[in-house]
Amino acid sequence: MTISYLLKRLGFFVLVIWVAATLIFFLPRLAERNPIVERMSETAQAAGFIGEGLAEMQKDWEAKFGLDKPLWKQYQYYLRDTLRLDFGYSLAYYPAKVVDQMMRALPWTIGLFGMATLISVVLGSLAGALLAWPKAPRFLQYLLPFFLTLSAVPYYLMGLILLFLFAFTIRIFPLGGGYSVAVAPSLSFPFILDILHHSVLPGLALVLGGVGFWALQMRAMMVLGLEEDYITFAEAKGLGRKRIFLRYALRNVLLPQATSLALSLGMMISGAILVEVVFGYPGLGTLLLKAVSGFDYNLINGVVFIIIIIIAVATLLMDVLYPWLDPRITYGRRMR
Repeated sequence: MTISYLLKRLGFFVLVIWVAATLIFFLPRLAERNPIVERMSETAQAAGFIGEGLAEMQKDWEAKFGLDKPLWKQYQYYLRDTLRLDFGYSLAYYPAKVVDQMMRALPWTIGLFGMATLISVVLGSLAGALLAWPKAPRFLQYLLPFFLTLSAVPYYLMGLILLFLFAFTIRIFPLGGGYSVAVAPSLSFPFILDILHHSVLPGLALVLGGVGFWALQMRAMMVLGLEEDYITFAEAKGLGRKRIFLRYALRNVLLPQATSLALSLGMMISGAILVEVVFGYPGLGTLLLKAVSGFDYNLINGVVFIIIIIIAVATLLMDVLYPWLDPRITYGRRMR
C-alpha cells in the first residue's frame, strides 16, 4: 500500500465524517421545533402554572444553549465542539451532559452488539461452509430452509417474536431492561447473572436475525470457491478432507466474508438499536429514542455521531488491513 493511497483514504474518511456531522446538525432543525419551548411548556403544564415571565425564561435558556444565535453561528460552534467530542448539555435532561449519558449507555451497546455479532458471524460462517461442503453430513441440508427464513426476518421483528414467546407466554425471561430494579448495581456475581439474564432475549434476537444471512452468504461463496483450481490440485495431491476444508476452502472465502462484515456494519448497528428499543435495553438505541422524543438536539448529535464514527473507523480499518490479510490484493499502480 502506498502512502498516497493511505492519505487519500484518510482524506475520504474525514470528508465522510464532516458530511455526516453536517447532516445530523441540520436535519433535526428542519422540523422548526424549539426544544426549549416544548420542555418549558411541559413543565409549566405539569405544574399547572402559566406565568407571564415564561417568555423571558425562554430567552434566557436559549441564550444559555446558544439557540438565540444565527444558524451559521450555531453550526460553527457545533463543528468546533464536535472536534473535541464535546456535545454540551442535554436540552431535555439538563443539567446532564451528553458525553456522560453516552458513556453510561455505550458499554451496554458494545457488550450486547459485540457478543451477538461474534456469535452470529462465527456460527453462520461455519454452518454456511458446511452446507456447501459436498462431504458434510446430509442432515445439515435440512437447515437451509431454516436459514432462509431467519435471513428474511428483521432484527426488531425477531425481538418481538421472542418477547411474546419467552416473556409474555412462557415468562422465563424479563420483559425488558438491563437489570432488575430490585438489584443494586455492583460488581457482584448475582448482579452479573442478572445482567446476563436480561440480555438473553435481545442477544438472541440479534444472533438469530444475523446467523441466517451469514450462513447463506458463506454458502454462496463456498460453492464458488470449491470450483477453483487450487481445490482440485489439493484433492489431486491426496490431502485429507479436513485439511482441504479448513486450509484451502474455508480460509480463502473468509476474506470476502470479512469485507461483507465491514460493509454491513451500519445495517447491523441500526438493527441493534431497534432491538434495544424493543426490549428497553439501556444502550445507545434507547438513549437515541429518548433524545428524539424530547427533541434534544445535542443528544441526537452526540449519539448519531458516535455511531457514524464507529462505522467509518471499522470500514477504514478493513480497507487498510485488507492487503495484509490477502497479499494478492494491492492498491498500488501496476506496471504495464
